[in-house]
Amino acid sequence: MKKTGITRKQAIKKMRKYAALTAIGTFAILNPKQAQASSTPPGPPGWD
Repeated sequence: MKKTGITRKQAIKKMRKYAALTAIGTFAILNPKQAQASSTPPGPPGWD
């Protein structure tokens, strides 16, 4: 009988990466002042 899928160790490793990305995304959403400070300023009026 051949085993398919991933091992427990591989699954834990993948979940760590997913959790890290989720934490970064949540942090960016919940800190709009910091996100706004790092964004580029709008162009001068009339430059649409």
